[in-house]
Amino acid sequence: MKTNYITLSLSAVLLLGIYSCKKSEATSGELKSYEASTDSSAIVSDSISSAASMEVKDKKFIKTADVNMEVKDAYNATIAIEKSVQDLGGFVTKSNLQSNVAYEDTYNTSDTEAMLIKKYKTENTMQVRVPTEKLGELLTAINTSKLFLNSRTINAEDVTANIKYSELEAKRNQKTSENIEKIKTNKDKVTLDDNNISEGNLQKLNTMSMADNLKYSTVDIYIKEPKLRIAEIAVTNTDSIDNKYKYNFIHDAKDGFVYGFYLIQRIIVGLINIWPIVLIAGGLFYFLRKRKSSRSELPKSPEQSS
Repeated sequence: MKTNYITLSLSAVLLLGIYSCKKSEATSGELKSYEASTDSSAIVSDSISSAASMEVKDKKFIKTADVNMEVKDAYNATIAIEKSVQDLGGFVTKSNLQSNVAYEDTYNTSDTEAMLIKKYKTENTMQVRVPTEKLGELLTAINTSKLFLNSRTINAEDVTANIKYSELEAKRNQKTSENIEKIKTNKDKVTLDDNNISEGNLQKLNTMSMADNLKYSTVDIYIKEPKLRIAEIAVTNTDSIDNKYKYNFIHDAKDGFVYGFYLIQRIIVGLINIWPIVLIAGGLFYFLRKRKSSRSELPKSPEQSS
């Protein structure tokens, strides 16, 4: 009896161990499956939007995109993006690469040398155009340069109705032209014909613009660096140069003497220019002086004497 009890206990322990191992294997398998699905989801979530490569039967879309992201090196990212655009058969319509200086100062390192320190961030505002069927590839290539994606917008504007309307307008314009030809030549016919030609040209321009936008997608890209960069630029110590030539007694004394001489000349020339006024003023002064002198020479009365 005791032997059977021991046998049953050992069997239970063995079965429990086998169940635990299988459960552990199952859990491990589920975890790996979950990790694989998570990685797959991450790849899908980081891939391009379906709007970039969307194709619908009997539909025409003008596709555009807007990307705003932070990169490690704006200059290198710009070069990489421009190369990707060129490789995909596109072209760059705008590239405004600039450094925004947050702080700068000059530190003298010797009597003749100094160091200019600049703290800055580089950014670029770009606009590129790429064949519409290559839009997804371009967005994937741009994505490889990012440190952080601030935003990405992809638009697919359905212009099927616009194309149909453009075709109808072209037919209408042609019909109008035929009707005008039937009118007897006069002043009104010339005006109508001129207006119809102008409207037809505008319609052709709109059609060409739409065809171009259908063929090439426009992508606006804004990239910037999140960290400040520091530039150390060797420059001349201008303070020592200024001090060297700041004061020269002999030269300044000579300039002062010459300036005084020319000042006297200017005063004399100025007086010559106003000689009538000087002459009148001199005459009045002489007259008043003489009158005062005559009064003082008059004999005093007895009352004044007392």
